Amino acid sequence: MSKFDVVVIGSGPAGYVAAIRAAQMGLKTACIEKGKGKNGKPAHGGTCLNVGCIPSKALLDSSHKYVEAAHDFAAHGITAKDLKIDVPAMIKRKDQVVTQLTGGIGGLFKANGVTPIEGAGKLLAGKKVEVTKEDGSTETLEAENVIIAAGSLPVEIPPAPVDQDVIVDSTGALEFQSVPKRLGVIGAGVIGLELGSVWARLGSEVVVLEALPDFLPAVDQQIAKEAAKIYKKQGLDIRLGCRVMDSKVAKKKVTVKYNDGDKEQEEVFDKLIVAVGRRPQSQNLLSQDCGVNLDERGFIFVNDYCETDAPGVYAVGDIVRGPMLAHKGSEEGVMVAERIAGKKTAMNYDVIPSVIYTHPEVAWVGKTEEQLKADGVPYNVGVFPFVASGRALAANDASGMVKMIAHAETDRILGCHIIGASAADLVQQVVIAMEFGSSAEDIGLTVFGHPTLSEAVHEAALAVAGHAIHIPNRKKR
Repeated sequence: MSKFDVVVIGSGPAGYVAAIRAAQMGLKTACIEKGKGKNGKPAHGGTCLNVGCIPSKALLDSSHKYVEAAHDFAAHGITAKDLKIDVPAMIKRKDQVVTQLTGGIGGLFKANGVTPIEGAGKLLAGKKVEVTKEDGSTETLEAENVIIAAGSLPVEIPPAPVDQDVIVDSTGALEFQSVPKRLGVIGAGVIGLELGSVWARLGSEVVVLEALPDFLPAVDQQIAKEAAKIYKKQGLDIRLGCRVMDSKVAKKKVTVKYNDGDKEQEEVFDKLIVAVGRRPQSQNLLSQDCGVNLDERGFIFVNDYCETDAPGVYAVGDIVRGPMLAHKGSEEGVMVAERIAGKKTAMNYDVIPSVIYTHPEVAWVGKTEEQLKADGVPYNVGVFPFVASGRALAANDASGMVKMIAHAETDRILGCHIIGASAADLVQQVVIAMEFGSSAEDIGLTVFGHPTLSEAVHEAALAVAGHAIHIPNRKKR
């Protein structure tokens, strides 16, 4: 029986980062992975690198370049004639990016001394891990510490069973070989909006059916309303309060029946994407006597330091509470590895950024205005539109705004919400500021380069106290 200081189950963003950091701390570490790439070879990186974050962003970038060439270059005096999209070539490029990155993890394992093990891991009692190989054979590893990072899977719904041909999940939506004439998307969350945007840009007539009555309820509603207007202009037909009741596939088309709150409606699509969320991949992962407990939704129960109910066993990433974000899981992996090695590392869950990679991007960190109102927290708001940004206008990309929220008494930053070009990168400046307990005034006193998009963050911070320079202020002090 092989013995290790740390055995990690899963090599997604949470697992492979945990394994590398544990090895860097001098711990003998193994990382188990059952996933395989499209080429049939073992593939590290989990959902994010293989069928999630990375491939979707590759397609988003490719489709955005097509839109720019088709509609935006003219404003710069550039004419593009006989424009065409080669979807198989776009998919091939996406696959090449995935292969490069997943292969890179193997190189990082080798460089850091992590032992990769192929197969499906299952936690047994006494911190033993059973690994089932592809041929059905098994081996058992013994560990001083186990880190479970098994990830998540797309949620399936009975009214729209996935066949990965006409009705697909988020994985199948990355493999279309042609542009669907009419595309249906069930779910107006991050995944549905991103995938819907890809194919809408390339010419699909996209209808998004969302069961909830509100659009992006987790997002600050001023930003959500702006996003809804922009998406509508881009051709996304987002229908709220629509619950899918049934679907039938015939002759390579799918007929979807849904209730819009008033009556039953029907739509016919060439493809249907089911994007209603993800669930923890906790099935066949734990023996009944391993000591690890699940909550009612199948998530592994952990404390603030990702410790399970079984001593020496940890769980990180999508399989535990909190948002299913790759960067959240990665930082949990680092925290756990360092705590195993004796460091008192902790994680600040209040400053985890979230992003929707449409164009313009939507990004946020901290509290929304609605949350602060509900909690009775006094606050001030500063908003700066990108239409007043010289850099944004020069780039002909001036949609959206930066919204900064600070405590009315202490001026400490409570949240920042952005819709606009490069929002994902801009919000990170505020994440750092919040990590260090900065005030809006601190950002206002910081020198920003000119002309840059980041000046919008600076101006929004100034606007909190009515001191913005490049827009009229709502109030002055």
